[in-house]
Amino acid sequence: MNATIFKIGICTQKSNLLHFLLTTFLCLIITSCDQTKSTQDQSKLTTESAKPDKGIQKLYNVDLTVPPPISEFVRRIFEDSNGNLWLGTNGDGVLRYDGKSLSRFSLEEGFDGLAIRAIVQDDDKNIWFGTERGLVKYDGQKFTSYNQDDGLAGENIWSLKLDKNGELWIGTIGGVSRYDGTTFTNVPLPDTEIDTQRGVSSSENVSSIFQDSEGILWFGKSGGAFMYDLGKKQITKHFSEKDGLANNGVNDILEDRNGNMWFATHHRGVSRYDGESFTNYTKDGIIKGDEVWSLFEDSKGNIWFPAENVGVYKYDGNTFTLYNEENGPGTNAVQTIYETRDGRIWFGGYKGLYRLEGDRIIEIFETGPWD
Repeated sequence: MNATIFKIGICTQKSNLLHFLLTTFLCLIITSCDQTKSTQDQSKLTTESAKPDKGIQKLYNVDLTVPPPISEFVRRIFEDSNGNLWLGTNGDGVLRYDGKSLSRFSLEEGFDGLAIRAIVQDDDKNIWFGTERGLVKYDGQKFTSYNQDDGLAGENIWSLKLDKNGELWIGTIGGVSRYDGTTFTNVPLPDTEIDTQRGVSSSENVSSIFQDSEGILWFGKSGGAFMYDLGKKQITKHFSEKDGLANNGVNDILEDRNGNMWFATHHRGVSRYDGESFTNYTKDGIIKGDEVWSLFEDSKGNIWFPAENVGVYKYDGNTFTLYNEENGPGTNAVQTIYETRDGRIWFGGYKGLYRLEGDRIIEIFETGPWD
């Protein structure tokens, strides 16, 4: 018999005798179940909380033969130059699939972090991870950690970007840092109000960094989107709701192949800026879903983004296509989207990793299917 934990809660005070009798009774039941194997399917047993005044959980049938997810939450997906697929989780460290097997790296393996929000690779093939504990570099052999003692603006990292000069930009809860390979330099940004609904207790948190085709860096934070000129080393423009942006809480920024700037916001969905004006697709009722965490453009020029509790949208330049629970599991809580070099589209979010197969979305477990 598989081990099963029964949670017992006594909501009202009972005598020691009653407590003893109840415990003894349950022990006898468990022992009996262990000695007498039931002919019923033991793989379909789990628990659900009963009414609070009952204090004991009831049982119902769920198929436990389904493998567990790779992680409770896959927050970032990245394919390195060797074709390894890296998965940044929201509490289980980082995972790597090398085409044959899945490896896990966390504190025990020397990886200093549990929640991974950003992954990039530099020209020297070092892989950089932004975690809740700082910056981690992997050179193919070992992990090296960097934190505020090394000069970082903050240790809780939300975004990473390698610019066209090969310098690494780090968005933290304490602001922006630039790393030239030797030294960290902190870059001041205008102060903005704290957006408590985003679950971040700092107005300095930089959730997105993007470099456009003209070399301008864009920073997304609670006060909107900020343009940073590398030559002038200063902020040259700021977009907010006053300028037509759907919402000041910017989670991600993207430039499409036509030069349009896209913004994923935390409270009003998606905006697109064509250089003159904003189109607010969610706010204007064209699509649904206010909370959007990421943006991705695939090799065909389609723009992908998840909408919390709605699904995943694909925009081909003319039409929005929605992928939801009818197409497969996991679509209502996707947080990141990625295309590997073989043209496959992957989704990471609550309850694990998923992949688009035709018009269906399938879940990827530790055992696959990877191919």
